[in-house]
Amino acid sequence: MSEGCTHNCDTCGEACASREGGAPQDLHAAANPNSSVKKVIGVISGKGGVGKSLVAGMLSVAMRRREHQVAVLDADITGPSIPKMFGLKQHAVGSEMGILPVATRTGIKVMSVNLLLEHETDPVVWRGPIIAGTVTQFWTDVAWGDVDYMFVDMPPGTGDVALTVFQSLPVDGIIVVASPQDLVAMIVEKAVKMAGMMNVPVLGLVENMSYFTCPDCGKKISVFGESHIDEIAASYQVPVLGKLPIDPALAKQCDMGVIEAFEGDYLAKAVDVLEKLG
Repeated sequence: MSEGCTHNCDTCGEACASREGGAPQDLHAAANPNSSVKKVIGVISGKGGVGKSLVAGMLSVAMRRREHQVAVLDADITGPSIPKMFGLKQHAVGSEMGILPVATRTGIKVMSVNLLLEHETDPVVWRGPIIAGTVTQFWTDVAWGDVDYMFVDMPPGTGDVALTVFQSLPVDGIIVVASPQDLVAMIVEKAVKMAGMMNVPVLGLVENMSYFTCPDCGKKISVFGESHIDEIAASYQVPVLGKLPIDPALAKQCDMGVIEAFEGDYLAKAVDVLEKLG
């Protein structure tokens, strides 16, 4: 395969085996022998600060409440927040099977670099190839056991790690997280285009910080301006899977490490879509 191959023969000009009629190469890394993961779902955003980790955490909790076996692979190596959200303090340990993920209160399996560091506030000052290699190792070296749905919390943007996840893991689809600001169309487009280049289906969009409900009158206030997520989703022919409000109670639960106690069915449509994947 040529180094410049984009994995999309419609847009790529490179000469490689797949274009010339040969069998396409499977670049996916082999999972740990003690892992059986049925579906891998990437949670991605074109920029940081939109609540991607929050959505990944809420989706995993929602799927666990429907009695699925769930895991979260925290691929945001330099900005891991999943362990904090679930209140995980213990370190991951190893055995003859591989590295063992840490289980949350309700049984969600988690692997994050923060579960391997001596102190959770230690910075990860690594170059791109090492970060990308660590993400691959979370797939190849971790003994995940039986998992129905694995959510991959991706770092923001479309760089090394996102490319590594798409190439190395058998991603069944992605959920794009956005916010209501006007630049959201550009951000969504970047994520959608990258998924298209890697032949990964976009399952839908989730808008975070969509509105704030006044505690006095109950009126919904669009703090960041009117939402355009429905029009954007229609332009890409993908569904809107949820609109999350600005919820101080939910934010407090994340800070306290008890996201599994959140109430609300904001992502019920997303869960329905995921269950239809089989």
